[in-house]
Amino acid sequence: MAKILIIEDESAIRRVLTKIISEENETYDVKEAVDGLEGIEKIMNDDYDLILCDIKMPKMDGVEVLEKIKKIKPEIPVVMISGHGDLDTAVNTMRLGAFDYISKPPDLNRLLNTVRNALDRKELVVENKLLKKKVSKKYEMIGNSKAINHIKEIIEKVAATDARVLITGPNGTGKELVAHWLHEKSNRTKAPMVEVNCAAIPSELIESELFGHVKGSFTGANKDRAGKFEAANGGTIFLDEIGDMSLSAQAKVLRALQESRISRVGSDKDIKVDVRIVAATNKDLKKEIAEGRFREDLYHRLAVILIKVPSLNDRRDDIPLLIHFFASKIAEEQGTAVKSFSNKAIKLLQEYDWTGNIRELRNVIERLIILGESKVSENDIKLFASK
Repeated sequence: MAKILIIEDESAIRRVLTKIISEENETYDVKEAVDGLEGIEKIMNDDYDLILCDIKMPKMDGVEVLEKIKKIKPEIPVVMISGHGDLDTAVNTMRLGAFDYISKPPDLNRLLNTVRNALDRKELVVENKLLKKKVSKKYEMIGNSKAINHIKEIIEKVAATDARVLITGPNGTGKELVAHWLHEKSNRTKAPMVEVNCAAIPSELIESELFGHVKGSFTGANKDRAGKFEAANGGTIFLDEIGDMSLSAQAKVLRALQESRISRVGSDKDIKVDVRIVAATNKDLKKEIAEGRFREDLYHRLAVILIKVPSLNDRRDDIPLLIHFFASKIAEEQGTAVKSFSNKAIKLLQEYDWTGNIRELRNVIERLIILGESKVSENDIKLFASK
């Protein structure tokens, strides 16, 4: 059922609009407000799928009502109702975020088409929000330990900024997860997040991978190719295992940070890029700097915000939550029933030495679900989870 609010001070117009819309679709729940103040009060206290609002009203005019709606509930489409002398104002309301406007007296077909289109738009907005929540759930951070809550607090504070972030921590702790959360909660979430595993790319190819190349710049360069920085323009680039990047590539990354410009391998042409850099490493970069393998000036450019992801052994309180999360996720992936874990089994897993961190825990849970009984017991742990 779509809920529609008509804000109109002329009772005759209000009745006509209500009658036309109600008769068009009996599932429409049409409410009325006699002026802008009453309209805002109703919007504050209830949820609506569409607002029709007159422009010329006492107490509070329609432009002011529109501005307030866009502040308190920006997702609601607002259709402005204009008199013949209000057309310039009506056009201006479109710039302020109105979905559309209709003139008085309302044309039946025009009115109903506008209502249907506005409601379709609202439904699409809701679907997109739900989809975004589903995408975000893929990178959900599981845990309520002090260390994890501290990371969540940092992400909430810095995600909306363009501050560069350096994520440190052992392998398998979830550094990639932190990077995705930063991007999804940022203002760049509609633009791409491009991931680069610096450890997986040969040192002689890393510059081409990051910055692209021009045809003929080296053997095998058969055509011009854009790099990861260009692909991430407007969004985020995640440089995983940046401690493994060559010094020459580090120098180019530093330039990209300083000047927001890159140049493809074999070209002297500058390309302007707008990217947020999030980097991660399992290495001690200060030690790498001391031994001449990492640039100190790049480190200070990257480490504006430092996030240290703890090992699983340092957040054992989160292990029961992680067990239940992985058990449900793996069962869903394999199309099997969710297996429960006995308290003794969970306690044993909490006492386990997790040298492989969360990645190792997930593998162990999957092994237990495949090989264990319907309820994973202490004996199952001793059989299938031993080192």
